[in-house]
Amino acid sequence: MPSTAPIKPVIGIIGGIGSGKTTVADEFANLGCAVIDADAIGHKLLGSAEVQSELRERWGEAIFNASGEVDRAILAGIVFASHDELEALNGILHPRIRREMAREVGEARADDSVEAIVLDAALLMEAGWDTLCNCVIFVDTPDNDRFQRVSEERGWERDDWSSREKMQISLDIKRSRCDYSIDGSSSVSHLRQQVRKLHPRITHPADGFGHRNMPE
Repeated sequence: MPSTAPIKPVIGIIGGIGSGKTTVADEFANLGCAVIDADAIGHKLLGSAEVQSELRERWGEAIFNASGEVDRAILAGIVFASHDELEALNGILHPRIRREMAREVGEARADDSVEAIVLDAALLMEAGWDTLCNCVIFVDTPDNDRFQRVSEERGWERDDWSSREKMQISLDIKRSRCDYSIDGSSSVSHLRQQVRKLHPRITHPADGFGHRNMPE
């Protein structure tokens, strides 16, 4: 007999660089959601022999350190200076990241302790991964606040921050394509409070998920 249990929603989290997406994802985790981190998957893939072979074919030994590992800083310097080079890297990593995310979504849906699944992926829309989601939340944070965060937490200069932002879909377009918005301009406690208010609207909606088709 087919199960009548509702399918657990997949929630995408997006926003500009330094907007507070990870804080939002962490609070969803505190509320019983599984969080799938696309960056963590990508970093793990950089250690794959198959991926390293493709990277070496494209960029040679210059992107590897003395231990034979990918030097992410050198690779970032190459790809964020050229749209073509970034597309080449995305072509290598993105299909693999999507497959792993889809696998992890399936595992989370089979786990009775998980209420919903969150995709924390900076390039959710650029890579087309939003098609895996039932709804997408935009973390809306002013530019100055975002730059201050990446400057303090990552040591980035403004050129580093702006060059990476230019490689992404504009925030206005992202905002318009999202189902919900969270204000990231205030304190961390207020950000978490907004997540707690939004959580039941997404996980237990009165009229179904509504915004998007259920992903495959």
